[in-house]
Amino acid sequence: MKSYSFRDIEKKWQRYWLEHKTFSVKEDPSIPKEKRRYVLDMFPYPSAEGLHVGHPEGYTATDIYCRYLRMRGYQVLHPMGFDSFGLPAEIYAITTGTHPRITTERNIERFRTQIQSLGFSYDWDREIATHRPEYYKWTQWMFLKMYEMGLAYMAEVPVWFCEALGTVLANEEVIQTPEGPRSERGNHPVIRKPLRQWMLKITAYADRLLEGLDKLDWPESIKTMQRNWIGRSEGADIRFPLKDHDGHIEVFTTRPDTVFGATYMVLAPEHPLVKEITTPEQREAVEAYVRQAQLKSDLERTDLAKEKTGVFTGAYAVNPFTEKEIPVWISDYILITYGTGAIMAVPAHDERDWEFAKKFDLPIVQVVSRDGKEEELTEAFVEEGISINSGPFSGLPTKEMKEKIIAYMEEKGIGKRAVNYRLRDWIFSRQRYWGEPIPVVHVEGDGVQPVPYDQLPVTLPEVESYKPTGTGESPLATIRDWVETSAPDGSGRKAYRETNTMPQWAGSCWYYLRYLDPHNDREFASREKIDYWMPVDLYVGGAEHAVLHLLYARFWHKVLYDLGLVNTDEPFMRLVNQGMILGEDGEKMSKSRGNVVNPDDIIEEYGADSLRMYEMFMGPLEATKPWSTKGLVGVHRFLNRVWDISEREITDEEPDPDLLKLLHKTIKKVTEDTEHLRFNTAIAQMMTYINEIYKLERVPRSLWEPFVLIIAPYAPHIAEEMWEKLGHEGSLAYHPWPTYDEALTIDEVVTVVIQVNGKVRARIEVPRDLPKEELEKRALSHERIRQWIDGKEMKKVITVPNKIVNIVV
Repeated sequence: MKSYSFRDIEKKWQRYWLEHKTFSVKEDPSIPKEKRRYVLDMFPYPSAEGLHVGHPEGYTATDIYCRYLRMRGYQVLHPMGFDSFGLPAEIYAITTGTHPRITTERNIERFRTQIQSLGFSYDWDREIATHRPEYYKWTQWMFLKMYEMGLAYMAEVPVWFCEALGTVLANEEVIQTPEGPRSERGNHPVIRKPLRQWMLKITAYADRLLEGLDKLDWPESIKTMQRNWIGRSEGADIRFPLKDHDGHIEVFTTRPDTVFGATYMVLAPEHPLVKEITTPEQREAVEAYVRQAQLKSDLERTDLAKEKTGVFTGAYAVNPFTEKEIPVWISDYILITYGTGAIMAVPAHDERDWEFAKKFDLPIVQVVSRDGKEEELTEAFVEEGISINSGPFSGLPTKEMKEKIIAYMEEKGIGKRAVNYRLRDWIFSRQRYWGEPIPVVHVEGDGVQPVPYDQLPVTLPEVESYKPTGTGESPLATIRDWVETSAPDGSGRKAYRETNTMPQWAGSCWYYLRYLDPHNDREFASREKIDYWMPVDLYVGGAEHAVLHLLYARFWHKVLYDLGLVNTDEPFMRLVNQGMILGEDGEKMSKSRGNVVNPDDIIEEYGADSLRMYEMFMGPLEATKPWSTKGLVGVHRFLNRVWDISEREITDEEPDPDLLKLLHKTIKKVTEDTEHLRFNTAIAQMMTYINEIYKLERVPRSLWEPFVLIIAPYAPHIAEEMWEKLGHEGSLAYHPWPTYDEALTIDEVVTVVIQVNGKVRARIEVPRDLPKEELEKRALSHERIRQWIDGKEMKKVITVPNKIVNIVV
């Protein structure tokens, strides 16, 4: 008997698939739309570390599903590429002096080799990488389209700036430590700093981004995170005149019905009015507080458990409804990036305002109560109720009060109905070298001019130093012969290239479209191919991309839809998040813990098929689960048993009827479970089947060939080899999936559970579809049941035929 030589088998079939372009796919209009599927993995960032065992989990899931679909007669697009711009390559370049392009291409080569060693059925003719000029030419092209639409603009905004990394960081890239805010990467200090930034007007799409979620087959938790991130709220903008100053403070509130209870105001420390209205005697305290606030993240500032802090500006505003003067404070729990960066504080009806008022001894006036009567408050009353202490509006229920007060404000010109969003416009520039150059120039005396389309791509210059400038500018700012250019309009006027580059998110916003037509140098993808494949049917990746990547990609796609360039307004119809694979110690894998599992080592020792099947057998795809080498060994042993059977005599004799039934049950179970991505239970059923077949010395072909086909998506290398041994030529990748006879999947005898008062007390085997009366008779006369029901009053018997009898006593 020949032993299972997985190394030779796996190399042989990986070579075969590549040489024969087995999984390369071409558009064929004769194939109906319902028989095409676009299955997509979130593409990896090619780091120097290479793949870890978390990567193959999602990739294996989509690969099994794609191989299954092909055998079911579907045409499947399943591509792979690399999200290859980004900060890590640049940091490596700063440290070693190696050009980021060199390290990135080297990392891609390694990733590709690792991915291919797992036998994934990608169409490698469609590979893309976001750092290559032929790709980012179209990222720049799309940016210019947004610029023409008024969606790309420049503004000075307060941003997190990290001097050590030399770049702006997103809020999500900043962590809070006892020493203050630090960069997540490298743990460097960061500060708030106003910088000129390119922005994309994602807020113009806020409502459509919310509405679109309703038609997507996504996990509800991900949809909720996106809804919260967008944060739509309805209410009113109200203007509070300033005392002793021209102008006013404008606030947004979802509770305009409480305006009579506004006893003070609070501005965000960054609010432009702070400098203007602060009195001389308060200036020092205010400036010190503003400096402190710059060292905190938005997350820390808005933490509800945090003790409230603040400083009085010395200025007063006037409540336009009570005409009372109310003090203006600043506090870091108000964010400049939410609403107007200012609030009317109603301590009787807002928990944070209550805490602040109690701490600084500010007035608390109740203006809403449960029953229209004032009471002694011991905490903020935040529910709806009846208005009190609200002048002519007293006695109105909250809903009616809101409508009346908004109408009154609009009539008097002191406020208006408004909708507010937590979502802010997307800061779209980074002070880095290794990113897409923004295709605009700054012309002396004439502002910004876009680079003409026929001059794209604007490529990165070769540089000697990638070090940050220290001024907040990109390293590109030091390359004078690249920066200095002339106006694109042909006037010969002096101009300077934009030296900020795009964020890493830019290239990943639309990569799924480039896969459709990766070698097209006339357009990012032909409309025929977009119509042929889009939208993506199944998108699989980690939940860590729940908000940013998925929100940005949806926004970008809607812009392309508005331009008439794509056929749908949502890119990803179904989303599945694979769970995290923890280390053997149950902790998240990390180099510092020493619990990282390298897939290369696993493949070398146990083979790719063992790794694939083990990762799918660990538990449900979406669950987080710890790695177990013992479990891996068990799966490897199972594949050895499968191989042993393939080495036995395969005959044309009639199969045993019971084994034939088990085969049809197995085909049914594996078909249904694979269809619904329940891979762990499909594998468990295959194991049950093999345990029975293993007892045979001679194996009927009719029991063996169908099994080889159903295990093929899961363990493709061993399956191909066994298929060849059965006398077939070429790959089984497109061989029809086995069918099952429903009649053979039904047991003649079923196990029925007997419960007493909902607790299982016995199990009996009875003929399928035994009449209800006979089933209950057998249950009631069962000796083990009699001891639970004798001498007790029977209330009722609940029977589910073929499944359960529950006796209530």
